[in-house]
Amino acid sequence: MIKLKTPFKAEDLKDLKAGDNVLISGYIYTGRDAAHKRLVDLLDQGKELPIDVDGAVIYYVGPTPAKEGRPIGSAGPTTAYRMDPYAPRLLDLGLKGMIGKGKRSKEVKEAIVRNGAVYFAAIGGAAALIAKSVKEAEVIAYEDLGPEAIRRLYVEDFPCTVEVDSKGVDLYETGRKEYLDWLNEK
Repeated sequence: MIKLKTPFKAEDLKDLKAGDNVLISGYIYTGRDAAHKRLVDLLDQGKELPIDVDGAVIYYVGPTPAKEGRPIGSAGPTTAYRMDPYAPRLLDLGLKGMIGKGKRSKEVKEAIVRNGAVYFAAIGGAAALIAKSVKEAEVIAYEDLGPEAIRRLYVEDFPCTVEVDSKGVDLYETGRKEYLDWLNEK
């Protein structure tokens, strides 16, 4: 298991390979498509973002309300492709990590490689387990979006897998090929 601490630099990510299991600690942001659209709209208007994306990680999640004594409720990943229209822009500004589930577009993978970033997958269906890694949660922007507001989370040993590494190797492609090759050998 590889342990990483935020904020990330390209140097921190360059040796990760698609399929590596990692534990992330430090501050990460949450955001889904509505928040991403607002961020890109601000960029289009020449305005500053409410978060510093340089070296940051954004987790694609809309958590449930926190239970008493907990900073956050269930916090399972959402499908990443909904952020694909916005992700390259944020990657070009220094975003180094994204956490979600599902495949990414060619444009996002190109931006990952261009910027030395990584796309991680969190385990779908393990929302309550993932929430145990969250030690602090604070709404930073777009409170009106409810669960989809941008939050700053402090996480300890947040479990995920490298899905697209900084060289563009995509586990969804390589894993499928390896499986089919294995089947053909049988």
